[in-house]
Amino acid sequence: MLTWLSIIRLGLIQMALGSIVVLTTSTLNRLMVVELALPAVLPGFLVALHYGIQISRPTMGFFSDMGGRRTPWIIGGIAILGLGAALASAAVALFANSFVLGLGISVLAYAMIGLGVGASGTSVLALLASSTAPRRRAAAAMVTWLMMIAGIAVTAGVVGSLIDPYTPMRLFVISAGVAGAALVLTVLAIMGIERGLAKPVSDRADVPFRQGLAEIWAEPRARRFTLFVFLSMTAYFMQELILEPYAGLVFAFTPGQSTTLSGAQNGGVFVGMLLVGIAASGLRIGALRTWVTGGCIASAAALLAIAAIAPMGPGAPLLPLTVLLGAANGAFAVAAIGTMMQLASEGRSAREGTRMGLWGAAQALAAGFGGLAGALAVDVMRALLPAPGTAFATVFIVEAFLFLAAAIMAWRVIDAPSRPTAPQLVPGE
Repeated sequence: MLTWLSIIRLGLIQMALGSIVVLTTSTLNRLMVVELALPAVLPGFLVALHYGIQISRPTMGFFSDMGGRRTPWIIGGIAILGLGAALASAAVALFANSFVLGLGISVLAYAMIGLGVGASGTSVLALLASSTAPRRRAAAAMVTWLMMIAGIAVTAGVVGSLIDPYTPMRLFVISAGVAGAALVLTVLAIMGIERGLAKPVSDRADVPFRQGLAEIWAEPRARRFTLFVFLSMTAYFMQELILEPYAGLVFAFTPGQSTTLSGAQNGGVFVGMLLVGIAASGLRIGALRTWVTGGCIASAAALLAIAAIAPMGPGAPLLPLTVLLGAANGAFAVAAIGTMMQLASEGRSAREGTRMGLWGAAQALAAGFGGLAGALAVDVMRALLPAPGTAFATVFIVEAFLFLAAAIMAWRVIDAPSRPTAPQLVPGE
């Protein structure tokens, strides 16, 4: 079983992963829309592509289950992810001279990013689910997820302070530096962790992938949770590609300020996850269904407030409201993570990677769909409405209603409060 030190080391890998991804989903997105005056649907398409590639997550998880080792998938995934991020930053500079060349390289880069995130992220979570003692499993997932959010928040803040005044070369140097540091950290963190751990023994080691995935989909709890993940993550990611352009176009934020805004949002996610984790695990306040539903409702309220300040323009309290949105998102996410870590080890043996891959694919598809839908909706509304603030606000309101729909689904799908709370979900207790 994994020790707490090994769990923290896996958290460092999650931190490395998040530090690279935040560059592609926030900084590069803002630069394309504001500095290069490209339509928001373009970065929306690219980010959707990287999420769409992650439909391969169940395949990666399945073969890591069958092979019994996650380390090669983790290191290889981070390496591909870092190369893709560096290539994506170089492609931004090319758009000014050749749109076709910039787009072609960006497509390749974001495909690499999707493959890297799928391979490394799925394998880390599968290793946690299969090698963590039941009493530590959900708490370990919470710790590593918080470390990933910390990596995102810190990287966004540091990059925001370094990138002004913006130049293409400065962007590339920063991106390559972050990617290189993340790869070194990953290799040092994973080294030797799997040594001494028992290899997972599948109940049917020779089962083909399609049949193995069908067997997992046939499990009612896994199937229902997959559908909930898709709906809730669609709501979660709709604002990802439009919040920074909103800050730049409506509230006159500079590139550094809008990148820092993204860091502040993820800082709010960190605080929300931490507070709910302590309340649910340490103080045993509230149940899983309550925290998920409450987090969705709070997220909807924060989005409505962000939409309401659009007429105020520069000087509006966008930053504190964004932090509140992050905290609400974190409250929702930590309870969902507790459920995920429990269900990953239920059902057929040694299939943690396949289940985590299935839910990861559902999340990725929802993130790609949500991000692209949000960006496309903004472009459409900006063409129909005279004021950019009104166009963005309309999309935020739609997202708020999706969160309310996710709250209703959570209340109906997730187990009733008679079960233990999120971090206490331990089979057999």
